[in-house]
Amino acid sequence: MAHDIFFNDHKRKFTLEHAWLELRHDQKWCGGLTSNVNSKRRKLDDQSPQSSTSVSWSLGGDEGMERPAGVKAAKGKSKPAVSKGKTSEAEGKLCVDFQNMWEIKQKDFELKEKLNKHKLLDSLITKTEPLTEPEIALKNKLINDMLVA
Repeated sequence: MAHDIFFNDHKRKFTLEHAWLELRHDQKWCGGLTSNVNSKRRKLDDQSPQSSTSVSWSLGGDEGMERPAGVKAAKGKSKPAVSKGKTSEAEGKLCVDFQNMWEIKQKDFELKEKLNKHKLLDSLITKTEPLTEPEIALKNKLINDMLVA
């Protein structure tokens, strides 16, 4: 009977039955069917006799069921909100955090440099063959740096 109505309205056969069979019980389409048929007429003249005879219908009695969110809305909810204007407190906190990280990096760099100097001095001291003149100068410089520091 629905096929006949569609044919009478559109003057062609309904060709999307495979899609209808797949989507007819989908929440998005079932939830939207709870409505008043004559809702526009009811809004315009509430005193009319037709407004009392308007038909309310639903499939499966799922009244109050909300339509599910779309893809973009769901993605938007999962991502943290990005504020366009940052407050001075937030900028100050970021600056302090950056400064703390920079100090840590500097200390780490100094320790690595000191460790490299120790390794170089160890290799020069443990060398069994006679040292060349630049190696002797480097060894003396490294020893002086460690004694001063």
